Amino acid sequence: MGLTSKEQQFYVENGYLLKKGLVSSTDIARIQEEVQDIHNRMAEQPADGIGISWEVYDSEDHPPRIKQLMHSELVSPTLNRLLRSDEVLDILEVMMGENIALYHSKLLPKAGGDGTAIPWHQDYAYWKNDNNKPVMINCQLAINEANLENGCIQFVPGSHNWGLQEHERKHQTFGVFLPGHYQEREDAVAVEMEPGDGVFFNALIIHGSAPNNSANDRLMNTFAYNVTGNGETQSREVLRGKPLDV
Repeated sequence: MGLTSKEQQFYVENGYLLKKGLVSSTDIARIQEEVQDIHNRMAEQPADGIGISWEVYDSEDHPPRIKQLMHSELVSPTLNRLLRSDEVLDILEVMMGENIALYHSKLLPKAGGDGTAIPWHQDYAYWKNDNNKPVMINCQLAINEANLENGCIQFVPGSHNWGLQEHERKHQTFGVFLPGHYQEREDAVAVEMEPGDGVFFNALIIHGSAPNNSANDRLMNTFAYNVTGNGETQSREVLRGKPLDV
């Protein structure tokens, strides 16, 4: 698939790029089956090797709802195959070069009526350490429809050029965020997506999402990629090229 010169220019200027039909409807159906009833399944018996952050509610009687599930490739063989597919890696190679490593794969099953907002943030605020640079790229895949009602991802175009902003920090899931946590922004663009669409975005672009006010889960999965050798100890697997000297 790769990228056209027009798409490359859009990504450079805006910090994100939507690719329609990145994943086939057949694979989306497989993923939907593999993660069906994921909240209850993981509450009863979590899969080995994953990390789960749960939504926090005022009532102790509220059914468990996942906010994020880290290492989602371990619960979905199809996600595991797609994160290393040529369709995805060919796009990334244009954006970040030929040496690509998996940083993580994370399921975001924002629960219908219960899924809370994701605060405005830059991913690099979470990922920064003493020996890495903000060259990581996310690919967020829509497993079902994502729209304004159910909390689709929103970006502030061009904000990847502003450098790393000062973030607030709290002991909670997504506890690193820009002042104000989440509220509507006039400079933000909502990226509505159909199942199978993927949006690629820079580690420094400001993004967030509103709560899910619909009746159904908003299922997304984000594949995060790193350049090999860029803080390599945090990368799980080299997918293309070879590890670089650090």
